[in-house]
This record gives sequence, C-alpha cells and structure tokens, in this order.
Amino acid sequence: MSDPSFALAPTGATADEGTVHVEYIQTLLADPAAWAALATLIAMEVVLGIDNLIFISILSNKLPEDQRERARRIGIGLALVLRLALLSTIAVIVQLTEPVFTAFGHGFSWRDMILIAGGLFLVWKATKEIHHNVDPDPEPDMFDTAKVGLGFAAAIGQILMLDLVFSIDSIITAVGMTDHVPIMIVAVLVTVAVMLVAATPLANFIQANPTIVMLALGFLMMIGMTLIAEGFGAHVPKGYLYAAMAFSALIEGLNMLARKARRRKTEGAH
Repeated sequence: MSDPSFALAPTGATADEGTVHVEYIQTLLADPAAWAALATLIAMEVVLGIDNLIFISILSNKLPEDQRERARRIGIGLALVLRLALLSTIAVIVQLTEPVFTAFGHGFSWRDMILIAGGLFLVWKATKEIHHNVDPDPEPDMFDTAKVGLGFAAAIGQILMLDLVFSIDSIITAVGMTDHVPIMIVAVLVTVAVMLVAATPLANFIQANPTIVMLALGFLMMIGMTLIAEGFGAHVPKGYLYAAMAFSALIEGLNMLARKARRRKTEGAH
C-alpha cells in the first residue's frame, strides 16, 4: 500500500481536477494490474460477504414470511451504505489499526475492540439460536425476533450491528490489497449485488432444510470465535476457516442426498 492518503488523483497534477480524475480512471482502465487487483478483491469480498449473508438469512427467517424479503433487502442495503460511507473516510479507517491501549502484552486498536465486540455478539447469538432449536424456550425475550412485537426493528438493529463489524473488516481487507479507491468501490458494489441475488435463495434453502440451520449457526459461532481471536492478535488464515466451512457443507450435502435416497426407497417399498 503505497499511498496512505488514498488520493483519487496523481500527486502533482496541474490539470483541472475533473480532468485529472478522468485521466486517472482511464489509466486504471488501461492497466492490467488494476483489473487483476479488482478481480482478486471482488473474489475476496464475496467470500467475506458469506458471513454477513448467513447471519442476515438466519435472522430474517425468524420474521413473519411477509417481512423476510424486506428485511434482507434493508440489511444488505445497510451493508452497502456502511461500506461506501467507510470508504469515504478511508484515512480514518486506516488509523483504526493503530493501538489505543496495551493489555496482556497486546496493543488493542479500535478495530480489535470492534472485532471482539462483534465476535462476542455472534457467539452469543449463535449459542442462543442453537439452544432455541434444541430446546425451544416458551418465554419471550427482547432479542427474540420471533416473539416480540417489534421483531422487524429488532432484526434490523441486529443486522446493522453485524453489518458494521463485517463492513469495517471488509474495508480494511480491501485497503490491504489495493490503494485505488475506485477499485474498492467497484468491488463493494459487485459484492453487494451478489449478496442481493443470493440472499433469498440462500434463506429459502436454509429454511427448507432444518439441519442446515444448525450447520449455519455453527458457522456463525466459528466466525465469532475467529473475530475474537483476531481482536486479541491471533491471526487466523481465512483459507482455513472457509475450507472447514466448505468441508462441513459437503458432508451435510452428502447426508441430505443419503436421506433423500432412503426416503425414495421407503416410498418405493410402499
């Protein structure tokens, strides 16, 4: 990352600002390295967006059916707004990685504290949902979106909280990969578009397969623990995390095929 200021125009330009910006964009469009960085960043952002999408899908599925689609669109729209807003203050975002205080031999930055808070929330939420699936609790709870009058508002509030955590992580990841803001903006727009397209099919698939709900909650708990670990300075390679998720999803897919085969065999016998 060569330019911490992330200026949109080359330093020392003497032309009109608008002309400089146009020339800058044209230079990026003609640069194969910029296209390669864009493709890499889009792939990375889409993978990182899976965490956000799983949480939105599980939470929206707890709402009445006529509110689910709207909640998903609002949640993903908020993710887009937060990411673009953070990009507009990118110099501040870069400073979030600077240590604020030291404890247990580790310098904690604002990013670390945000990741820890978000991770704790994810672990708490996933644990609560797992408990509800294993042993449904008849008592109402202020955070239980299925049982309170302001369920939609509560769901959007929780989605917004996690959107903020995932957005900061996403933008800091983008900053580490390129110093061209236009590339980051395009990557964010493409990622959010993919999330919008995938949100309803993913939510419907999770809703139609109860065992997938438990698997997805397990993913959220693992992601939460990873965020906490990252906040305490223990770097967890994302490749390991997503490889574990992909392997678990593959095993569950095989289990689903086996169940369908047994069901067909049973129906055929009758």
